[in-house]
Amino acid sequence: MCIQEAKQKEKRIMSIFETLASMSLPIDTIVNLSCNEGTGVFVHNETEVETAISNTDVVSTLSELISTPGLTVSTQYGTNVLESLRNEGLLENYERGSFSFSGYLTKTITDNFYDIDLIEYNTEKYDHKRGFTTLSANVQVSLAEMLNTRPALCGWDVTVKTAAGILTLNND
Repeated sequence: MCIQEAKQKEKRIMSIFETLASMSLPIDTIVNLSCNEGTGVFVHNETEVETAISNTDVVSTLSELISTPGLTVSTQYGTNVLESLRNEGLLENYERGSFSFSGYLTKTITDNFYDIDLIEYNTEKYDHKRGFTTLSANVQVSLAEMLNTRPALCGWDVTVKTAAGILTLNND
């Protein structure tokens, strides 16, 4: 991505925060975030999910969000993601300061993809050999924390319930 495109994307992301702040929503409003990306896969060898994990940025995008200091990321059912990973014993081997926490989370989520059930997957089969697999992460955060921390929202669609209906803001 060239510098000019990156600056334009940054302006759109800033406008998401500005839009949410200007709406006078209650501070305890829940903001839903969704990230979807897919890739062409081979389905005959049953590696479509692993291919999608390695060829898309969904896992790393989710890891970046989860590792944002001051931001509590919950599943769409309200379960705190970091607490859940801690309770499962998946964060015990991380030594603070040894390397990137988001990188550690990316590896942990990838290695335990089917057990922790944070990312949904769907494969559309074109024939007996080829298809397309989409990974989807759907989480929620509080409006107050989101406006205070201003997490990186590249790749995320932002949805919030307003008095006028559901508002979806995308930054792509």
